[in-house]
Amino acid sequence: MSNSRGYDVVVDVDAEGDLGHTDLQEDLEFHSSNFEDNQARTKIAPDQSRGFLPNNAPSASSSSKRYLWTISFYAQFFDVDTNEVLRRCYAAIFPRANFLDVLEGNPDLYGPFWIATTVVMILFLTGTISQYLSMKGEGHFAYDFRLLSGAAGLIYGYTGVIPILLWGTLKWFGSESANVLECWALYGYANLIWIPVALISWSPITILNWVFVGIGFGISALFLFRNLYPVLSATDIKTSKILLILVVGLHAGLALAIKILFFAYAD
Repeated sequence: MSNSRGYDVVVDVDAEGDLGHTDLQEDLEFHSSNFEDNQARTKIAPDQSRGFLPNNAPSASSSSKRYLWTISFYAQFFDVDTNEVLRRCYAAIFPRANFLDVLEGNPDLYGPFWIATTVVMILFLTGTISQYLSMKGEGHFAYDFRLLSGAAGLIYGYTGVIPILLWGTLKWFGSESANVLECWALYGYANLIWIPVALISWSPITILNWVFVGIGFGISALFLFRNLYPVLSATDIKTSKILLILVVGLHAGLALAIKILFFAYAD
């Protein structure tokens, strides 16, 4: 019974076709069954090419490898559509959840780049208007393109350099959750508030300009504080407090530079 091999039964029937007259002792024979051999021969081999990772397919690491000098390396940082960027802009102005959760593990540089570029252009435009109003029609007005280069250096420099320094500091203190792309995204979307602030801060009323810049600083600093606090808390208490003070202090320096460099002509 333990042997799984089968047998065929061959019965020799009389010429009359009467099974009842058959002598089972003489006519009944047993032969080894070839059922299993036929089954083995007819068994369909599995299709090796339809597996999840085919044997002849290149490895995932080699096919997804991107080099620094290729376009595909930088394209991965801009892999978002317009609706997603608008959703992130809305979450930056009206935060309801942690912005890192809004990013869903896919931080982008598309939004931060165009937000920074828009801020630069508006600062140049409104700074020029503020400068023109301060002259009160006296003499010939000439555009000061140093405002444009100053705005580009200030905004691009702050948005590009400070996140790298913050990320490097967190890595130095052993934070495993620090991500340089997320830092860039946080600072980039935090600049969004400076667009409306720059649009309304060119008035000749000095105190009003200070109020507008102060509101912009408060909203953007609160945004950074709220989203960076869980990351900075990964370090020890003393280090996290120092880093938070530095983050807020540097952001206050940005707000002060915007006010003095672009909207101080009415003072």
